[in-house]
Amino acid sequence: MKNRIEQLRKELATHNHKYYVENAPEISDGEFDRLMRELADLEAAHPEWDDPTSPTRRVGSDLSRGFVTVAHRWPMLSLGNTYSVEEVADFCRRVEVEGGEVEYVCELKFDGTAISLTYENGVLVRAVTRGDGVSGDDVTDNVRTIRSVPLRLSEEGWPAAFEIRGEIVMPFAAFERLNAEREEADEVPFANPRNAAAGSLKLQASAEVARRGLDSFLYGITGDGLPFATHAESLDAARGWGFRVSERSRVCRSLDEIRDYIAETDVARRSLPYATDGVVIKVNSYALQRRLGATSKSPRWAVAYKFAAESAMTRLLSVDFSVGRTGAVTPVANLEPVQLAGTTVRRASMHNADQIALLDLRVGDAVWVEKGGEIIPKITGVEMSERPAGSVPLEFPLCCPACGAVLVRDEGEAKHFCPNRAGCPPQIVGRIAHFVSRRAMDIEGLGEETIALLVAEGLVSTPADLYVLSVGQLAPLPRLGEKSAENIVDGVGASREVPFPRVLFALGIRFVGETTAKHLAAHFRSMEALMAASEEELAAVEEVGEKVAASIREYFDSQENFAVVGRLREAGVRFEATERVAASDVLAGRHIVISGSFAIHSRDELKEMIEAHGGRNQAAVAANTDFLLAGERIGLAKLAKANKLGVKIIDEAQFLEMVGGSGGASGSENLTNSDKNDNNHKQASLF
Repeated sequence: MKNRIEQLRKELATHNHKYYVENAPEISDGEFDRLMRELADLEAAHPEWDDPTSPTRRVGSDLSRGFVTVAHRWPMLSLGNTYSVEEVADFCRRVEVEGGEVEYVCELKFDGTAISLTYENGVLVRAVTRGDGVSGDDVTDNVRTIRSVPLRLSEEGWPAAFEIRGEIVMPFAAFERLNAEREEADEVPFANPRNAAAGSLKLQASAEVARRGLDSFLYGITGDGLPFATHAESLDAARGWGFRVSERSRVCRSLDEIRDYIAETDVARRSLPYATDGVVIKVNSYALQRRLGATSKSPRWAVAYKFAAESAMTRLLSVDFSVGRTGAVTPVANLEPVQLAGTTVRRASMHNADQIALLDLRVGDAVWVEKGGEIIPKITGVEMSERPAGSVPLEFPLCCPACGAVLVRDEGEAKHFCPNRAGCPPQIVGRIAHFVSRRAMDIEGLGEETIALLVAEGLVSTPADLYVLSVGQLAPLPRLGEKSAENIVDGVGASREVPFPRVLFALGIRFVGETTAKHLAAHFRSMEALMAASEEELAAVEEVGEKVAASIREYFDSQENFAVVGRLREAGVRFEATERVAASDVLAGRHIVISGSFAIHSRDELKEMIEAHGGRNQAAVAANTDFLLAGERIGLAKLAKANKLGVKIIDEAQFLEMVGGSGGASGSENLTNSDKNDNNHKQASLF
């Protein structure tokens, strides 16, 4: 029986590699499933022969597990970016000063989430995200579900222990399927495959990760005493051991060959089944890589060339005008379907009336559409040579498309607004959806579709109406039933314990975001005091100012809003700030801006830590900013302004050290340049 188990494991691993890596399946899906079921039954009957590398582990588990932070043995550095062939030429000149005639390896730059895989004796033992480059999250259980990641290496010749680094990606087909499911479930779709891959990799239940259809590409081996002289040799070896390595990498021996590779790849990427956003150019010789070394952030022997945002031409069929919770009217273009950045685009943003006039948009126009990371792409231009005869300029509506009220446009505003707050259905639904959202009152079971149903049935028209709903009213409604009704009522009841700053944010006062709501709550301490404050008193609060103060005063001066707030008070919603004991005063008087994504804590957690230690969260970098807390994919505008103003930039590990939390930091600030150069000699590649 043990022999049969081992035979099945070996056979299934081979077929798995043939299907997911080589794209050359040798058996049918039905036969594969039959063998997998046989193995699963045998393993269940003989737990004494358990093996974590068994193909049955690919399905994952429904159990939720937290992620442990793991320090990288070798830092996962970021690549410097170039945006023109001239900048690539500058990189080559700097390299060739050190190395004479140089070979380069050009590779696709995959638009996914970075991963480091550790193998010992040919077996996957750990998978860790990039995190902040110094440490990341252990996501081994989730990575085991990715079928192109080998659990046990094939062939021979691999080192006893090594790391291989690469990218976890979500193919376009899996991305479109996932977003269709999320929209069907009334959930917010992912912005792009990169975000979807990163979010999927951090799910708590590995069974759900297995269902998401993630894929991998590996492109850099790291370890002590590796048997390679060049990066190209290491890629060939990794491919032989069973890793998915892109076949599109190429050794180039001149700038002209690099330029040709970039041009070819820019065309070829448009038909690839996964997202790429550039080309990575690496020095091939490991000896030269070691001589060139690295800065604290980037290797000097590699650079990324970033493609310009992809665009496509299609036809403008019609325009919809949608109304948001604030009453803002936004035009959205309906397009003739076109392939763009691997997805089918049917709609595009048109921003506002000024943008429509600037582009002179007309129904029937051939328009250029660009997708730079948004969920909805944008129209960037009109192909005038394709304009049909007799077309007429597109006119912005004078009245609200939802309720018919005459639209208004205040001086200095880019958008038109519907003034009918109390009677415009999209505004009502939008305000309630904001009120119940996770970062506001966090009431589960109330998606926009359900809220729209409640509004249509006349059960709610303001957030206060939620607190008088009963199971008897909800259960008979379509798609609800007794259990869903009970969950909604329970969720509404639990929201009475939500802290005052989040209640204030939930009201949806224009220009009052989470940070501003916290400042207002900390300053006034109660809703009563806030409502009684003059415009001048409001403007004196940090991060409020005259514009926000006027908006707050306008909100509370409205009889409709005054009545809603009164009913929320009667419902028992928290209208007073509770005293909070500060963890320390180490950040007292410090103003801190957060930008990017972080490995150890979420942005919300970091903001709470800043306040708990006496600091102040700022939304934007200014002259009084003390620190910019920078994570992965930091906002370029904030980074540029911080550099211009001389604001100190710190990472997550440095911040945690400041407030006395280890958070997995590995003391990287104490690493000297010579230490870093020594580390470069111990590895074959950081990428």
